[in-house]
Amino acid sequence: MTTEYKEVLMESEENELTKEANPGLSAHQSAKNDSAGKKDSNNDESSILKSRLSPFIREIAKRKALNITAIDVRELTSYADVIVVVTASSQRQAASIAEHLYTEMKKTGNMPLGVEGLKEGNWALLDFGDIIIHIFNKETCDFYNIEGLWSDAPRLELLDIAEA
Repeated sequence: MTTEYKEVLMESEENELTKEANPGLSAHQSAKNDSAGKKDSNNDESSILKSRLSPFIREIAKRKALNITAIDVRELTSYADVIVVVTASSQRQAASIAEHLYTEMKKTGNMPLGVEGLKEGNWALLDFGDIIIHIFNKETCDFYNIEGLWSDAPRLELLDIAEA
């Protein structure tokens, strides 16, 4: 055995003995460290998520939507990270927002994986993989109540993004 390998092996054995002697302490310390790391990780992930959302929200805000809600669904589903629900005052405005968003995202290389209802104006869906955007006119939004379906999911604060 080399000297380095012996040192690593001895260090490993010492750590195991410490864990056996103080199982509650090491478990508590481990949980505390995991919890602190998780909080920092969640803040970092939320920050990254907001920066990913930023170009979408800014383009939607340019078309003066009545309401924009970003729902963080990372902990609840595997098919997306965020669902954005946009409410427009009319069918014409909903179609305008959807077409504008599609065009502007295409210019930046953010091509949607799927698009539905772009021209109709009742309900448009743009699927960007990690971000799914629903654009409704007011009546359709109230009828389907997507925000209510995801009531357990946290909302992302968008004021700082929309105003940027």
